[in-house]
Amino acid sequence: MNTVRLMIVGVGGQGSLLASKLLGRLLVDEGYDVKVSEVHGMSQRGGSVVTYVQFGDKVYSPVIEQGEADFIVSFEKLEAARHVACLKKGGTVIVNTQQIDPMPVITGAATYPETVLDEMTAAGVKVDALDALSLAQKAGSAKAVNIVLMGRLAKYFSMDYDKWIAAIEKSVAPKFVEMNKKAFELGYNA
Repeated sequence: MNTVRLMIVGVGGQGSLLASKLLGRLLVDEGYDVKVSEVHGMSQRGGSVVTYVQFGDKVYSPVIEQGEADFIVSFEKLEAARHVACLKKGGTVIVNTQQIDPMPVITGAATYPETVLDEMTAAGVKVDALDALSLAQKAGSAKAVNIVLMGRLAKYFSMDYDKWIAAIEKSVAPKFVEMNKKAFELGYNA
């Protein structure tokens, strides 16, 4: 199997680390060689968080360079735009349509680029956008955006749905399992 390269990007506190843990657990259980690397940029203060995930028969490094990612899973629109240069030709950006204003926008020093998804699409990027926040709230918690997005990502993989559910059961606290399974289902069927 060729190596699959995936980036999970978001803002601190959105659950990207749990998403990468879930994905890594699933891939290891499926017998893949998996490398994961996390980059935190003031993540506890709402800064950018990037997780690199690579898997295949043999993977030597988790780092993904510009033009190499098969998928970018973005928890926020501007984070998708910030990292789109890492996407390879023919790759896909799965993006939550939520807008989280960065500090320059909050302070009034800049304005949020409202047309960022349209601009990516116009540039030839395959954008799979969904309102993951609303789906997470429907599942029972706004914090389940990460699992909604993993559900959407699952549509692009050939792994059995039940194996994703088993990975959720192994990755989250028991009291949150049912809510996360619902969030995954909503993202998968969106």
